[in-house]
Amino acid sequence: MFVEDEEARDVFAGAGATVDAEKGVVRIPPHVVEQAIRTAPSKVVLAGRNPKNDIVLEAGRVGFTNFGEGVQIVDPYTGELKVPTKQDVADTAKVVDYLPNVDVYERAVAAHDVSQASAPLHQAEAWMTNTSKHGFMGSGNAYLSGRLLDMAGAILGGRDKLRARPIISFITCPVSPLKLVRDTCEIIMAAARGHVAVNILSMAMGGGSSPVTLAGTLVTHNAEVLAGLTLSQLTRRGAAVIYGSSTTAMDLRLASASVGSPECALISAAVAQIARFYLLPSWVAGA
Repeated sequence: MFVEDEEARDVFAGAGATVDAEKGVVRIPPHVVEQAIRTAPSKVVLAGRNPKNDIVLEAGRVGFTNFGEGVQIVDPYTGELKVPTKQDVADTAKVVDYLPNVDVYERAVAAHDVSQASAPLHQAEAWMTNTSKHGFMGSGNAYLSGRLLDMAGAILGGRDKLRARPIISFITCPVSPLKLVRDTCEIIMAAARGHVAVNILSMAMGGGSSPVTLAGTLVTHNAEVLAGLTLSQLTRRGAAVIYGSSTTAMDLRLASASVGSPECALISAAVAQIARFYLLPSWVAGA
């Protein structure tokens, strides 16, 4: 794996991985990965701001979330197709809070009317105050992850209370093929140290950033997620990790991800099977 973050490379090196600092390439021994899989919990509790909305991820349980992240939104009052705002983040959280069949909220849209340097903090303020369900979001980097944990802790009465009832989880995506970029490394380590779950979600595109065959794409996908999981467990053994996927085939006409395609459904089914083989909770995309 290419690992961009120096601290993450040091963590891998401390576990016996071979690190080429000049190229940023880390070769992880099989036993290190296998031990990480064993220490990652097979059951993850996603606490809601209201305890009645708590969700348990484990074998035999299926839950649902909204999709993210929409780059445009239709204004429900004017019908205008527009760039989303902070208010739209709040409104989508309210909708999900109302829907009984949607178990957790994933930040549905991004706020483009605020400074993008601090956008995750604005977006967290918008959804945290408008849903009583558990929330997932990309946290940006290590610094912003820490501030988001402070915000979630303030709701509950302190970071120690957040550790007992984590109402927020982070999402981060390796960059295909086979890269853990700096922000991904920072988010994985921040989640482990902050005692919240991280959804390590590969977004490989078969025929684009991964092999054109579904089996080949799954090999790439698996390596990316397991590398992130290993970093998480080396940071703090027992840290909660979700085996994630928004991997699909590339639409060769548009060079875009075909999320509603049969290939996406096949990949998602395979990812769920792989996660069950490892005794890990999974999260897969659909449309």
